[in-house]
Amino acid sequence: MTNLQELNEQPSGLENYIDEDEDYSNTSELYSISSFGIDYPVETLVSRIKSKQFYVPDFQREFIWSKNQASRFIESLLLGLPVPGLFLYKESGTGKHLIIDGQQRLMSLYFFFEGKFNNKKFSLSGITSNWKGKSFEDLDSEDQARLANTGIQATIFKQDSPKDEMSIVYEVFERLNTGGVKLAPQQIRSCIFHGYFNDFLHNLNDKNQIWREICGPKSKYLKDVEIILRFFAFLERRDQYSAPMKQFLNDYMEERRDITVDQLKDLANIFTLTMNFVYSSLGKRAFKPSKAFNVAVFDSVATSIAKKLQEGKQPCEGKIKESYHKLLEDQEFKDGYSNSTASQENVDKRFRKARQAFEVL
Repeated sequence: MTNLQELNEQPSGLENYIDEDEDYSNTSELYSISSFGIDYPVETLVSRIKSKQFYVPDFQREFIWSKNQASRFIESLLLGLPVPGLFLYKESGTGKHLIIDGQQRLMSLYFFFEGKFNNKKFSLSGITSNWKGKSFEDLDSEDQARLANTGIQATIFKQDSPKDEMSIVYEVFERLNTGGVKLAPQQIRSCIFHGYFNDFLHNLNDKNQIWREICGPKSKYLKDVEIILRFFAFLERRDQYSAPMKQFLNDYMEERRDITVDQLKDLANIFTLTMNFVYSSLGKRAFKPSKAFNVAVFDSVATSIAKKLQEGKQPCEGKIKESYHKLLEDQEFKDGYSNSTASQENVDKRFRKARQAFEVL
């Protein structure tokens, strides 16, 4: 499948980017997983959400249920109807539980018990039963106790092997989030690999104005954040690349979870220097051989220029522009950024041609 075809099939919000299709499984590993089921009383679930023992990581998909949807879920529990179970990952280091599937249900319960929905009183709506218009405080004591004691099944799992404990979390998260609006790869990474490095990527994406000029409108699927991640991954781990791209980026992001402040400063500095230089020499049309931002052109060109800047060299802007346009006309480079862009062959091809193009500068 060509990138042009993939662009035409992108979901709304990704039209500004040309990149390979990542809608496939990225693993053939066998996992050793420990899991067990448990029925938690609603009151316990609400308490553990409040104490952050069960938590939704920063940048996970926002709460998207309407008050009517949340109300109908609460009503189902009050009526004694069965509801879908929860899926939680127990972190080995902290003992906390990452919510893999069930965020909307858990947060609906939390909001109802706290009495607030979007900073307004949470009174049940969109239902026809006797509980319509009632908040938790308005329920009679029998209904309050029955709701608080209602059990919701949860499956809790942890990975025993392979040693890379987060690989299964990504895989499970991706496979469970297939209904409705599917989470994009970087949305999943931001949930799973939360921490300083994830915050850093989002801050760079939000606050670097030159980058925003080059990249264009912010992506609700975090594709722009993924492109920054890709810049750093290829800058630091180019020689370790092997397909699929998704796993390469997962591995790098997990490696950098415990990054130091000084390392973050160095990464921010080289990214800023590179984007400033690209903008001054190539303008906002950089990395756009056609109408859309081509991610494969970006990863090879941007990191090749960054390598020069890291060496303390200041390439001539005029020569960069000339070399860049010649590079875009090179058939071998075109092959590397137009088809199967995550394949080992085409990654090697476009990086080799980009390195050669800027080698003499």
